[in-house]
Amino acid sequence: MSAEDAGNPPTRQASESDDPLRRVRLDKLETLRGMGVDPYPVSFSREQQAAELDRRYADLPAGAETGDRARIAGRIRAIRNSGMFIDLHDASGKIQVFSHKDYLRPEDQPLLRLLDIGDLIGVEGLVRRTPRGELTVNATTVTMLAKALRPLPEKYHGLADIELRYRQRYLDLIMNPQSRETLRRRSRIVAAMRAYLLEHDYLEVETPMLHTIPGGAAARPFVTHHNALDIDLYLRIAPELHLKRLVVGGLDDKVFEINRCFRNEGLSPRHNPEFTSLELYEAYSDYTGMMALTEAIVAHVAEAATGGVRVSYGGTEINLTPPWPRRGMAELVLEATGVDFLAITDAGAAREAARHLGCAISGNENWGQALEAAFAARVEDRLIQPIHVTGFPRDISPLAKADRNDPRLVERFETYIYGWEIANAFSELNDPLDQRARFEAQMLARAAGDEEAQPLDEDYVLALEYGLPPCGGLGIGIDRLVMLLTDSPSIRDVIAFPTLRPR
Repeated sequence: MSAEDAGNPPTRQASESDDPLRRVRLDKLETLRGMGVDPYPVSFSREQQAAELDRRYADLPAGAETGDRARIAGRIRAIRNSGMFIDLHDASGKIQVFSHKDYLRPEDQPLLRLLDIGDLIGVEGLVRRTPRGELTVNATTVTMLAKALRPLPEKYHGLADIELRYRQRYLDLIMNPQSRETLRRRSRIVAAMRAYLLEHDYLEVETPMLHTIPGGAAARPFVTHHNALDIDLYLRIAPELHLKRLVVGGLDDKVFEINRCFRNEGLSPRHNPEFTSLELYEAYSDYTGMMALTEAIVAHVAEAATGGVRVSYGGTEINLTPPWPRRGMAELVLEATGVDFLAITDAGAAREAARHLGCAISGNENWGQALEAAFAARVEDRLIQPIHVTGFPRDISPLAKADRNDPRLVERFETYIYGWEIANAFSELNDPLDQRARFEAQMLARAAGDEEAQPLDEDYVLALEYGLPPCGGLGIGIDRLVMLLTDSPSIRDVIAFPTLRPR
């Protein structure tokens, strides 16, 4: 191999299975290199974006020329007249490029016939508006920034295969402005949420994503192995127990974390194995304080993302204006079915009542699980407008304080919008003896086959023995909230790279 060859790595040889369109582009790539053009240069000094030029020259009349020089870069989305007219798209929008021999330097003119839709180029030139009113840059130089070796999907049909959109998100983002806007709005929602909490004196923290004990929620964990320590670790299902340890330690009275959690569960339009949540804890508050905070956060981010607190989802108008109704779980089940679970004291009778209501009952459910099953089957999907559902059973809430009036219940609520759980909050259990007893009951359930029951975390109980102040805790599912605020039918639409079954 010669020194010259060493500086120009050989192009991948075509096989019989190569797409002929790709072969044409590979040939153009070789031609570019033969001309001494680097098709993948290190950088390009871009000075403006399309939207910035649109704003600056909004009043420039049709047919007017300027002496202003622009330096732009983007992806070619259309080529007309053998490269004389190019539609160049960047992250902010589109601008037209006019590449004519009267303006373009001679050494760049051969490049025009080697351009393809999808290529990334840099352009320097003078700004004008065509007689038809199109803002245009008269190119004086054109620089190849990245030669695209595969054609984009056909312009007018776009990327119609939904599965392909999720698997090749980069193509989806190139072709579908709505997909770009959805993910950008997601970013604004998270930023607004963070800004609201920081403005209200919450301290942002980070806690481990690898846990020795999977705790903080009823869910199956993912398991991994640490080679150096030779121990199994679990991807976190919730940051709850570590965040409350920080409150015990007095790091701050108000802490929050926005980060990923992982649950080894099925896939659905509302479930992804890895998801993003906000979780926060506030000392000297309780679950009623968390209700007001939930309303305030959701209304704030809706305003930031959509400009208002009335949003449309699936053709239904959702009014997010606080305050929202507060109704007990058993009360809602009674209203929907006529069955009063609060009047039932025996677990077997509760199971039979739930089975009569059409719930899938295995026969091992306790009273609280039977009530929850009835609620899920007969109430949940009817909760369209925002509502806080209170009065959760103690049986399914091992980390929440007992209700002040009914020891079968706890001070917990879940917020529902459009039939989905959006938020979950407690008055946090801070009695270490009660917490140990709750964990031990969970361990018995686990031994009986409940894989989602929470294991005993000795260190967390030890932390409580040093004193956790009265505390309100709140978790908000960011992915579902983004679905609501972007009118997205599937959680896969709001996650840049959702989990998919391998082909």
